[in-house]
Amino acid sequence: MTKTPLTSADERALCDAVVRSGDERAFRELYRRHTPAIYQLVLRMLAGAAHDAEDVVQETWIRAVRQLGRFRWESSLRTWLCAIALNQAREVLRRRGRAPATEPVEDAPLRAPAAKDSERIDLERAIARLPDGYRTVLVLHDVEGYTHEEIGRCLDIAVGTSKSQLFDARRAMRALLQRSPEARHA
Repeated sequence: MTKTPLTSADERALCDAVVRSGDERAFRELYRRHTPAIYQLVLRMLAGAAHDAEDVVQETWIRAVRQLGRFRWESSLRTWLCAIALNQAREVLRRRGRAPATEPVEDAPLRAPAAKDSERIDLERAIARLPDGYRTVLVLHDVEGYTHEEIGRCLDIAVGTSKSQLFDARRAMRALLQRSPEARHA
């Protein structure tokens, strides 16, 4: 069964129902539509730590529901939800002091079906080794398809900063991926 994309008006109606009366069906629909993308984004930001990613997704929805009545629709609902999720993920990274992920990165699949499993694993490992700022912008832009303007709004940074971080992230990725397999897996 193919999902019919929600229009902005549909999402507004669902959000209004959640805000006005706590409509559980409306919330479930929003949750069903947005959680997979939020989870994948957070999982990459947290270098494959699935348990932490699940916690962040849950906290994201708690905060989103509390703030939903104040959402101004200056961006898409998904962009707003991802901004909340990214802030929560950064909080997790700060708390754990950039300690390595407790779960293997192999559990975080990329969407590129053409990539061989070993190449996908190498790519995920390289992304996980990037500094937080580089990783965030790279994933938002190159994986999730956000524009630099959307990234700027999500992260509260200038468009030029987003572009610079992306350039540096891509350069770092090239360096990581050009190393021997033994160095990449160390």
